[in-house]
Formats: sequence, C-alpha cells, structure tokens
Amino acid sequence: MSFRKEEKLYIKSEHIFNFKKFLEDRSVKNLYKPRKINSLYFDNLNFDMYNDSIEGVVPRKKIRVREYPGEIDKKYYLEIKHSSVEGRFKTREIVKKERFEFLKKTGILDIRYGTCLPNYYVSYDREYLIINDVRISIDTNLVYQDFKSNLKYADRNCIVELKTSINKDHDKLIEEFPFQRIRFSKYCFAVENLSYK
Repeated sequence: MSFRKEEKLYIKSEHIFNFKKFLEDRSVKNLYKPRKINSLYFDNLNFDMYNDSIEGVVPRKKIRVREYPGEIDKKYYLEIKHSSVEGRFKTREIVKKERFEFLKKTGILDIRYGTCLPNYYVSYDREYLIINDVRISIDTNLVYQDFKSNLKYADRNCIVELKTSINKDHDKLIEEFPFQRIRFSKYCFAVENLSYK
C-alpha cells in the first residue's frame, strides 16, 4: 500500500485548450497512450458511500469494476479506493468476465457498507501526462449512465487529476498548478445528476 496526494481540477470546456497550452509551456510529457475507460460503481441501497464522500467522512471507500474497451486483453479490474486520515490508496484485483457478470447480479459484500449493488456507469477518454514528480490525467467526453434505466448524462467539461507523493509539499503543488481546486467525484456527480433517491 502506498499513500498518495491527489488534487482535482474541473476545467470548463471553453478553457481546456488554454489548460493544455499551460502544460505544454511547462514541458509536459506523455506518460502512457490515451485510452477509453469504463467504470461501473457499486453502493448500498442507502447510498452510504455517496453520503460519506459528500460529508468527507474518513475512512471511506468507493467500489467499482473498471475496464478498458480499446485494449486487446479485455480484462476487468475490481478496484476499491480508500480514503483515510493518512491519505488515499487503491487496491486492484483482476476479475474474469464471468465473475463481473456475477457481481452485476448479486452485488459485492463489503464489511463496512454491506451489500453493494451496481448503480452507475461512468465512461470517458483519459490522457496520461507527467511534469516532474506530478502525474496528470485529463478526462474528457464524460458520460454518466444509470445501470438500471440506461438514462445518460453527458458532460462537456474536463476533469483533471494531479497525483503525487504524499510527502510533496502542498503549497508547492498549488504554486506549480495555480488553478482552483474542487472536491469532485465522478460517482457522486452521477448520483446527483441521475439519481431518483
């Protein structure tokens, strides 16, 4: 387990070009090739993961199964994102398609949240970049979809994540990326724009 520091930026569609120019001026490098990401999020019937995230409760989790549709191997990854007072980390397990289909029907049993059922898909295109010790992901073409009804919501804006060592000075990170920070969760955004709760 390795804790990391994360910051998120919500860039309006009309400012994406200027943000990318800002990165180019600072000699940004490509870390990996861009790819499509699909994630299916799970939560219990009380939406406790959503509520804990909104209230900033720690410890808390998010549970999802992620796939990369453009990849040749067609693997599925069961991921659990942990937020604690020490920082954030993620666990990841490869699951076969048969198990993924099983989880969509039965849910995932979590010791803290109980039975968690699939509720929202989130898909987007991701670019992977790096400047010095800060990894940058840029997510565009975001589409949120209700698992049961298939109702969709498209977001033209852009989510930027900055990830670096837990030991990096926070003021230094702000100085290097002088943009407004937000508390943003794709899962919470899906709940808020598609939920009937």
